[in-house]
Amino acid sequence: MAPVNLDSSARAQPSDDAKASIRTVLKGLECITPLVRSVEETPEPISTEVQGTIPPWIHGNLLRNGPGKFEFGNTHYNHWFDGMAMLHQFKIENGQVTYKSLFLQSDAYKKNSEKDRIMVSEFGTLAMPDPCKNFFQRFLSRFEMIRKAPSPTDNASVSFVKYKGDYYVSTETNFMHKVDPESLETVEKVDWSKFIAVNGATAHPHYDPDGTTYNMGNSYGSKGALYNIIRVPPEKTDSRDTLQGAKVLCSIVPANKSHPSYYHSFAMSKNYVVFIEQPIKMDLLKIVTCKLRGKDLSQGIYWDPKQDTVFHLVDKRTGQVSPVKYCTKAISTFHQINAFEEGGCLMLDMCCSDDGQAINNYLIQNLRKSGDALDEVYNTMCRVFPRRFVLPLDVTHDTPTDTDLNTRPSSQATCVKIGTNKVFCQHEDLHGDDLRDYGGLEFPQINYGRSNTQPYRYFYGCGFRHLVGDSLLKMDLKDKTFKVWYRKGFYPSEPVFVPSPDAVEEDDGVILSVVLTPSEDKGTFLLVLDAKTFDELGRANVPVNIPYGFHGTFKASD
Repeated sequence: MAPVNLDSSARAQPSDDAKASIRTVLKGLECITPLVRSVEETPEPISTEVQGTIPPWIHGNLLRNGPGKFEFGNTHYNHWFDGMAMLHQFKIENGQVTYKSLFLQSDAYKKNSEKDRIMVSEFGTLAMPDPCKNFFQRFLSRFEMIRKAPSPTDNASVSFVKYKGDYYVSTETNFMHKVDPESLETVEKVDWSKFIAVNGATAHPHYDPDGTTYNMGNSYGSKGALYNIIRVPPEKTDSRDTLQGAKVLCSIVPANKSHPSYYHSFAMSKNYVVFIEQPIKMDLLKIVTCKLRGKDLSQGIYWDPKQDTVFHLVDKRTGQVSPVKYCTKAISTFHQINAFEEGGCLMLDMCCSDDGQAINNYLIQNLRKSGDALDEVYNTMCRVFPRRFVLPLDVTHDTPTDTDLNTRPSSQATCVKIGTNKVFCQHEDLHGDDLRDYGGLEFPQINYGRSNTQPYRYFYGCGFRHLVGDSLLKMDLKDKTFKVWYRKGFYPSEPVFVPSPDAVEEDDGVILSVVLTPSEDKGTFLLVLDAKTFDELGRANVPVNIPYGFHGTFKASD
């Protein structure tokens, strides 16, 4: 997900801006250890007990991804993001639901399983030489680690993505795995670097209506790093075609080539890709030498609040990077909501925080805390809220300075030209003060097929009055109000919108979310909400334990 320096002993306190966003200090948070505990896979479909009604028009698979195994033998992962990928399928047909799960058969999983110890380094965990070897053998093993360049993990535990009609599971390295969405079997390991010159890609691509897919990936060379916009064509040329035809649409030079920004995703409007260069930085020298120094990769990533955040616009048709740089104060963002063009401006909606260090708290040891120690972890985190930035598209030499270029009366955001090819943007909150009582919002989702790159009214997400989502929210941009689904002690996952077959309005459909109950053994269920009213329609109780996951998608039946 979102890496930064994970030294919990050096965890920074929130800035004044960050403290201002923490309205309520919470006490007595429930222990959520069961949500980040290893579970067994469920390789054969099992039936669920349905309460209420699952609309009979829903036919397809809710596919979910996330960590499901946090140790091998006596070796344990340090960070939530390091756990081995577990793939989940909720098959919905005729008002009934079955569930199955499998561990991704990555090379990392296979090597770790064979030796029953952590053999492959992950984001927050450095694989060490076998302690059972004698001193000389361990020395040779460490020497071999140093001699070899760091090899990225293929533990694709973040999301399900789609290219050319095929489904893949992805993380942020150069490796993906093609997966059969019906059997969940791992089909093929795919290396981005075999097709284009990138060293990875995000787990959050964007799609044009014709199936053309856009993504981003860094490349590293002797002269430093580049940010690359990737375009993948919508159709295969043969039955085994994977990423054939993928191209780098353009490359963007970082402000500091040896310290490029970390990014988890990007935004896209009808005509532009928007890359957000944020002050979460990667020290490439530290990353390359992490094995030599005996440190995990995360120790090379840090937050620099003295730097502005910069928005880069790329024309999707020509690949031309706009010479205008739109900047704002230091913020961090991991998930964008939507972007669209209107009235000569690009509206950029995303979930933002005023501090880029909150992810420090997602060490497994922190997630498994209880009592005052858990409360302290949560209350030192900066909250994440939905915001809108307005980027004027027609900025020229003649554009006046020190004048608000946002002429849309419906938006309180400002954008002012402050120099040649430089515009400073101040956001508009997409919420009222009452959202603070729900801990902000993350894991945003929209009616993607209808609203992506278009003006829209609704988005959905999780409220975070805990370290993981503890409520589901439906935000209405018309008046900045919201609807809530909340049950004390229940922890819903990212909401997935599924449109009804006869949909007329934007919110005609359902919300699907996997809800976990740490205080109850095998208390997991698939929740189905009416997306319009946010009333519960039904739930499918799953008789096995499931860990809290990250992202997924709904695949409608053919």
